Amino acid sequence: MASTMLSLASASPCASLSMPENHKGKMKVGSFEFSTVLGKERRNPFLKAKSSGRITMAVAVNVSRFEGITMAPPDPILGVSEAFRKDANEMKLNLGVGAYRTEELQPYVLNVVKKAENLMLERGENKEYLPIEGLAAFNKVTAELLFGADNPLIQQQRVATVQGLSGTGSLRLAAALIERYFPGAKVLISSPTWGNHKNIFNDAGVPWSEYRYYDPKTVGLDFDGMILDIKAAPEGSFILLHGCAHNPTGIDPTPEQWEKIADVIQQKNHIPFFDVAYQGFASGSLDADASSVRSFAARGLELLVAQSYSKNLGLYAERIGAINVVCSSSDAATRVKSQLKRLARPMYSNPPIHGAKIVANVVGDPSLFNEWKEEMQLMAGRIKSVRQILFDSLSAKDKSGKDWSFILKQIGMFSFTGLNKAQSDNMTNKWHVYMTKDGRISLAGLSAAKCEYLADSIIDSYHNVK
Repeated sequence: MASTMLSLASASPCASLSMPENHKGKMKVGSFEFSTVLGKERRNPFLKAKSSGRITMAVAVNVSRFEGITMAPPDPILGVSEAFRKDANEMKLNLGVGAYRTEELQPYVLNVVKKAENLMLERGENKEYLPIEGLAAFNKVTAELLFGADNPLIQQQRVATVQGLSGTGSLRLAAALIERYFPGAKVLISSPTWGNHKNIFNDAGVPWSEYRYYDPKTVGLDFDGMILDIKAAPEGSFILLHGCAHNPTGIDPTPEQWEKIADVIQQKNHIPFFDVAYQGFASGSLDADASSVRSFAARGLELLVAQSYSKNLGLYAERIGAINVVCSSSDAATRVKSQLKRLARPMYSNPPIHGAKIVANVVGDPSLFNEWKEEMQLMAGRIKSVRQILFDSLSAKDKSGKDWSFILKQIGMFSFTGLNKAQSDNMTNKWHVYMTKDGRISLAGLSAAKCEYLADSIIDSYHNVK
């Protein structure tokens, strides 16, 4: 353990000690051990004092090897929840974290999840390690859910699917693949994007830049800017796209715009990289929410897709997802899968089993699968309902003539309000509405009963805070 030597004089009351002239030795006071010398100069670089009748003491103080590590800033999303929990105001709202809540603003466990877990208990299934690539039944139904069970990609075995640690872990695994096998390749990320995307590529050592996406003037999509930036990217770049329900804006391209985006990507020999975190949870339809991915795959493009079941099955804490790589041949898919496994082994060895079996049971059982689709429609429907009520409240209360229709044009659990940081701070400090500082709110954390209160806070912050 490293230590620091401190010189102290006997002028301090605690250092006034009686001992013989020319005394040498060690003395223990409390938890400290002192080296002492009287009347002579101690030949020690740390001991500079020299006088008859004075005591010079060297104090050994333990210093941590981790002194150079600074305090990390709080996570911009998870930190919102921490602040919310400390607030005692009864009107407080947590619209920061993207987690579904009931109308009573309570966490919700899907009925199909409970049934799937009961099946696991009834079967007495064990907790043995999974293979590195994860549960085979999970990987099968996951790829089929994303691309469609009858898709030629599936039949031709051209999709390499590896179970990952939810969407985050799946993105990280893909980033490691890019760093190792596409050295120097750049990833283009939308501006703005989910707060963790940049962290993932930074930590993987993958260079990235942004393409225009959000237009603050219209609170809509900057489609022309997006196309120009994708065209300007170096050939062979990875273009990170949100498959549906763009986070944080809730703004998605139209089907026609998706086709134009695919045209440019194909022309520039880029590689599409989809992040699909809300399949079925955005519109209530699994097929509709996967249409962007399927349209790109139908062109014969090789692409990457990271998936998450946190939202659509409410499996937030199970950390269940997958990385899919669509290849031009089954041989290439086999090789890619082998390298994904090689990358996963030193990261986390193998993924967890509980969530994977829930997904396999739900998606693989026709009865549970149909029940799941109904529950997703109910969740998506509740979010659409509060979105409409919020819009109605804003339109009725705001007499300025401002057009709030962008709220209805957005989709999914988030709404980008257009509020800046100062206005978002006012939402929290004055109105106890907790949200991210970029103006994003999670409608999944809003109840119909709180829509008017939220509308009041937004109108006040928008008009009275600059």
